[in-house]
Amino acid sequence: MTMKRIVVKIGSSSLTNAKGELDYTQIDDHVRAIATLKQAGYEVLLVSSGAVAAGFHKLGYPTRPVTVKGKQAAAAVGQGLLIQLYHERFAAFGITPAQVLLTRTDFLSKERYKNAYATFEVLLERGIIPIINENDTVSVEELTFGDNDMLSALVSGLVHADQCIILTDINGLYTANPTKDPTATQIPNLSAITDEMLGYADNTGSSVGTGGMSSKLLAAKRALDAGVKVFIGRGNGSHKLLEILDGKGDGTYIEHDELAFVTNDKQWITLAETKGHIYVDAGAENALLFNGKSLLPAGILRVEGDFKRHDVVEVHGTTGLLGRGEVLYTPTELAQAIGKRTDEIDNYPIEVIHRNRWVANEQEEVL
Repeated sequence: MTMKRIVVKIGSSSLTNAKGELDYTQIDDHVRAIATLKQAGYEVLLVSSGAVAAGFHKLGYPTRPVTVKGKQAAAAVGQGLLIQLYHERFAAFGITPAQVLLTRTDFLSKERYKNAYATFEVLLERGIIPIINENDTVSVEELTFGDNDMLSALVSGLVHADQCIILTDINGLYTANPTKDPTATQIPNLSAITDEMLGYADNTGSSVGTGGMSSKLLAAKRALDAGVKVFIGRGNGSHKLLEILDGKGDGTYIEHDELAFVTNDKQWITLAETKGHIYVDAGAENALLFNGKSLLPAGILRVEGDFKRHDVVEVHGTTGLLGRGEVLYTPTELAQAIGKRTDEIDNYPIEVIHRNRWVANEQEEVL
């Protein structure tokens, strides 16, 4: 068997009891399942919640804190306790975990994005299980992932996983909220995530989690866009993850036959903050969207923004926003090159945006 790479996401509802405390029986069940998966020859990355649950009692809170500063303080205490717990549990199977704490900035910066990929590659090559969580202690609201569902999807794309398994306390997606609508029926398979599905997915999560079904669908869409299959559901026992990969999971499988491999460069482009706008004519629009060509100076009409070489800019055409790409010119350089043929330009790259650094708008899903 060719070694396959699996990202497993375990949310707070699947790690804690009704009081919001860590549930050691559930944790042991997850650890056994991950160990079984790894022993079967898979590479495994674990996106795990639970830091707040592990830490809030140590701060003297009787229940899980609800304020941001309370959660961040609990996470500061709990991160170490949680990874220590995983070390102890995985040691029984001869497995060493490594803690990786990420923030949204790690996905917005090209250098940090590539560094994160390189780190994961070394850990997996050495047989280590990366245990990933958001760095809650230093995250601010505008730079968070929103929940670990999206974090698991982004990590899945980053490491080019074969499958992202999102374990939750509900067996997948329903046509309506099953706790409110007795006529709701479970959906076993999906080939795409549509606006209609996002509309009927209730975003109500558990009392100890931050993500409902809507967030899981948004995460699934991100993973699919990155070429990764997704499972959302539940399971029990040491073979539950193998059963999910064998198509026997209790939940919803989200996949289709034409998933494309997306390079790390293009994934980063979809996440990066855009620094400017380039407006192009109909010829350049057709070249970008339908002919697989790079953007050349001859097709540019005007430029807006203050960007540097290798920043990401949006490209607009006659039909509106076309996509985004990594630009190889500054605005000053473009001002001198606009409308010119490549043989009329000296000392600058041929392409303004190379086709390998371009992402069309329909592929884009901003973090």
